[in-house]
Amino acid sequence: MLKRDKERVAPDFGEIRAFLGEGTQFKGVLSFAGAVRVDGQLEGEIIGEDVLIIGEPAQVKADIEVGTLVVSGLVQGNITAKQRVELLGTGRVAGTIRTPCFVVAEGAVFNGSCEMAGDEAGKVVRLPPREEGQQAAERE
Repeated sequence: MLKRDKERVAPDFGEIRAFLGEGTQFKGVLSFAGAVRVDGQLEGEIIGEDVLIIGEPAQVKADIEVGTLVVSGLVQGNITAKQRVELLGTGRVAGTIRTPCFVVAEGAVFNGSCEMAGDEAGKVVRLPPREEGQQAAERE
């Protein structure tokens, strides 16, 4: 049986170095190192080497370039993530996503295109139909 999002244990991204709280508005370029969380409104450009967390109440209109992105709010813009993009159940993204690992939870909305490249680029692993069905049954 699959665990629901509310039952999941949040990954430890380390200390949050900056926080844009709900009700806060920011326009411009946000550049950072470490983990940053946005719960407010942000418009412009976001550049960071590490983790960006877009919280559920957030509304972001920006081009984003980060290491890892976790979205449970609204993002409009192009995203480039060196490690991973995770779209949680309440997350909504409109734009192009470029990342080697893209995870979309049930209930999330993604409108746009996705380009995946990395060490395993070009390799597609497909289970034979019998195994695919068997694994799906085991997940239910």
